[in-house]
Formats: sequence, C-alpha cells, structure tokens
Amino acid sequence: MKRNKVASLFVIAASAALVLSACSSTADVKTDEGGVTTASLTVGGDPFAGYNSNMPETFSTGNSVINSQISASFGYFEPNGEWHKGGDMGDYELVSEEPLTVRYTINDKAVYEGGTPITCEDYYLDWVSQNPQWILDAQTAAGNVGEDGNATLLFNNASNPGTYALPVSKGPECEAGDREFTITYDTPNPDWQLVVGGALPSHVVAKKVGLSKEELFKALKGQDFEVAKKAAEFWNNWYSKNEGEHLPADETPSFGPFKYKADGWKAGEYVTLVKNPDWWGKEAGVDELVVRMIAPEGHIQALANKDVNVIEPQATQDSLETLKQTAGVTVLTGSTLIWEHLDYNWAETSVFSEAQGGKALREAFALCVPRADIVDRLVKPLNPDAEVMNSREYFTTYADYDEVVAKSYDGRYDKVNLDKARELVAASGIANPTVRIGYSAPNQRRADTVALIKASCDQAGFNIVDEGSENFFAPDGALANGQYDIALFAWSGSGQIVSGANIFMSTGQQNFHKWNNADVDKAWETVRTSLDPKVQKEGKIEFEKLAWEELYNIPLYAHPGVAAHTEGLKNVERNVTQSGIAWNAEHWTW
Repeated sequence: MKRNKVASLFVIAASAALVLSACSSTADVKTDEGGVTTASLTVGGDPFAGYNSNMPETFSTGNSVINSQISASFGYFEPNGEWHKGGDMGDYELVSEEPLTVRYTINDKAVYEGGTPITCEDYYLDWVSQNPQWILDAQTAAGNVGEDGNATLLFNNASNPGTYALPVSKGPECEAGDREFTITYDTPNPDWQLVVGGALPSHVVAKKVGLSKEELFKALKGQDFEVAKKAAEFWNNWYSKNEGEHLPADETPSFGPFKYKADGWKAGEYVTLVKNPDWWGKEAGVDELVVRMIAPEGHIQALANKDVNVIEPQATQDSLETLKQTAGVTVLTGSTLIWEHLDYNWAETSVFSEAQGGKALREAFALCVPRADIVDRLVKPLNPDAEVMNSREYFTTYADYDEVVAKSYDGRYDKVNLDKARELVAASGIANPTVRIGYSAPNQRRADTVALIKASCDQAGFNIVDEGSENFFAPDGALANGQYDIALFAWSGSGQIVSGANIFMSTGQQNFHKWNNADVDKAWETVRTSLDPKVQKEGKIEFEKLAWEELYNIPLYAHPGVAAHTEGLKNVERNVTQSGIAWNAEHWTW
C-alpha cells in the first residue's frame, strides 16, 4: 500500500493585522490505495473573501496566502529576502534608465485555466484597474469627487494611482494578442521590479460587459469611459460576498499551480485547492492544498496531533521549547524581516505631543526603555544572534547596516540613563506623566516588553500603563482614535526600497501617528525619485538622522522566526519576507 501523502500548513501573524498570517490542517483526508497527496493551509484571523485580492476589502493575508497559489508572476523573493528576477509568468529586461523603460515577455505556454492565452490585454486591464489619469479626469467630469474635490476611484483598487497608473501615463505598450509589452515610466521608480506581477483575466471581464477580449482592449486604449464603467462594476464585485460560496468557475480561472476545488470552501473552516490541469510550470508536489482556520493557541497542539503538518506560530520561548519536545517534528528557526518598535503618538491628545511633553519627554522615555534587556530576555533565547536595532530601513543582517547607523545615530539611547531621564521629565513640565502603551492583545512577548519598560521607566517618574487590547488595530480601536501614547507593534519587511515612504511621509497612508516633518518628506522624495542605490542610501541616512533627532519612534529588534513541520515532508523552508512559510507550498512533497 502506498503511503498516504498529506501536508498541512499553519501560519500565524507575528504582529496583528500588519504581518502575513496563515495556518492549516489535514482534516477529512482519507488513506487510500491511490495515495492522494494533500497539503492544507489555514488563515489565522483573516477570512477568505474570494478571487480578486486587489481591493481594500480583500487585500488581506487571508486572501493572499490562498490566491498566491492560483497565480504566477515575473519574480519572487528568495528565502533570504533577495529578489529573484524571472518567474513562471515570464521574464523582463531593463531597456533604458532615462526614461525608465522595461520590456516584459510572457511565457509562451502561459494560459488561464480553460486554455485562454495570457497576453498583453490582461496587463493593460491591470493598469486601467489602478485608475490612470484619463479615468480620474472622466470621474471628475462626471462629478464623482470626494469632499476634498479629488476624483473618486472608479476601480476599487487598493493600489494608489500614484504607484503605477499615473507614473506610467501611456500604459503597457503592445498590440492585441502580444506576448510582450513595454512599460515606460514618466519618473524614476526604484521599486520598478516589483510593480508588475500577475494579471487577472481580461477575457472574463470582457464577457461580462458583452465584448470580446480584443474589443475590451481596444475600447480601453481608446479611453472609452462607458466601457470602463461597466468593466469596473464587475471588477469591483469580483469576489465572494457570501463566505463559503465561490463565484462560478468560469469567472475565477487559475493561472497558478493550484485552482479552487468545487465545493471545497466551508465558511470559517477551510478552503481546498487542487492541481490546475492547465498549469504550464512544474507540477505541484501534492494533489490538494487545504487552507484551514484554527485558533492561534491551537497551532502547536494541532501539529502534535498530526492534524497539521506545517506551522509558523509566533516565536516565543515557550513555543520553541514545546516544539523541541514534540516527537516527529522538525523545527526551523532564524531571523525575519519583521521589526518591532515603539511609536510615539504625535497627536495633541498624547502626552508626547509638542503641545504637551514634547521632545524632552520623548527623550526621557527613550532613555529609560531597556532595549538591551528586552532583547536579551525576550529575543535571544529564540535567536542567539539577535541585536538591538538602531535603524528603521536597514536590518542588522544587511551589508549596509553598520555604515547607515554610524552616519545617522550616535548611540545615546543604547543604555538606560535614569538620572538623565528624570531631568528631562522635570524639564518637560509634565508631572508624573502617564504613558499608555497600546498593542494588539493577547501577546505574551509584548506584555512582557511593557512590563520591562514599566519596571525601568516608572523609576524615572513615568506611570507606564499596559493598554493592550484585542481591538487596538480595529477601525474604532485605540490606534484609529488616537487613544494611546506609545504604539507597540511591528512592520513587516517587504523588500521594497520606498515602502517606508508610506509610513514616514506626512502624506503616507500608514502614517498613523500624525508625524509631519518637511525634511523627512524631502529625504524620502530623494529616495523615491532616484534609481541610483548610492543616492537612495543617502536619502535614507538623512531620514534616519531626522527620525533619531526628533524621536519619531524607537526601533527594538528584528523578530525571531520559528516554524515546524512533520518529519518526512520535504522542501519546507522559511522565508524571511512576509511571504512566510507558504512561499513555496507548491513544491512540498513527501
């Protein structure tokens, strides 16, 4: 009898809502003579929403873990975080730097499930769906504007038009049926290799608006707004509004190693993927990939019970020790590109704002936070090589880390100095300042971090209050309402050069803490508008200087990573990026 081959994946977020999370199980797998191979993958916290992952409502870890298995791209991040040029979708080449011009070549064998060739029309629709200028102009002319007078987006795309649609004013240059297209940027884009990925099938949209694929392409190239509106109406609803119910199969064709299994989605429990018969790349190592939802606290027990085969739980000393004592399990450890930090709230409601304690109080807090103690006690037991981080854009493992830190930071907050902290508390004019530290709870390592900070900073005259809560990141939670003084959480490294602009610039969509610094904006503008790595580094060094001078936040450490899998399952490998353990799930095999 053949061995029944089952692999199940289980991945959990290391910092709520901001880091890739997923998990899995092997439920309902039967042993039979056929030796059906199965791998299951679960999502911790984020329900699956269906096919189109490009909308704000569906741009989640729950969708990305699943839909990354039914799609292909022009490159991917290696386990060590380096970008790999070229992928199953095809390859690209830099034609010119002035203007920045890139030529993409689609694999001749690339087809959507069902056999429709993947061609430049699909990438043209992908560009249009990100709302180029002609779409915005038409929206304005139609009176579709917000309170600020700016055009509302026709396509409900999570991507800001300024990322790709506006800088590439001509769109992909190609003719109908071409397996090749050219992108020309109006301005430099340091992250140009990451902009173009997989493209949703335009032939599905075309059919929905009563056109052929070629006719839709022609209409969009001709800036036909009426056709665009019809296309957007379907595109904006290209997901499953009823959890557990897939859209019709002909509306959700795969272009990856797996496809959705009919009737393979049970709301709140699992989503099952099966091999895509029209996949042109290397055949998946298992026949089924089941994505199952299991509560985070049950991950390790599920692995021990053989309900799952692969897990990536939050790395704690307890979880690591438990895994080491679990029979029949291989444990994987190492660093990640996820970094923990303490962010000041700059809004007037916070004690650290310029209207209250200001820079003096921010400095006092930085001088009493026991960063080295936090790393020694909470991180080094999991990763002996862990260090205190002194940069926001460069990890300690990066080749340029030492140079950047030496040019941007003088080490003044490396050691606790309670005497100086007391002086600065007094200078701030705030007597016995209460500092509310918010984070997404429950989270033992963060609770322990706050406890260590309180033990130190209370001696300097602060009153540290642990305000961890389950809804800290919720739309109506403390972060959104500004009801905190320090936010303790993590950012997940993406490998992008300019991703930090969205966090630190005054106009950044992820600038939660109301920091507004014109010099910081200028430094990031330098980074965003140059293709020269030296110029990019200079801009980031200037930003790091300003962040330390004004104390925007306090970096702590890179997260340790822990994963484990059942012995006998091959090719399971950690990935330091937010791709996580599932990055190569299609290659798992027994």
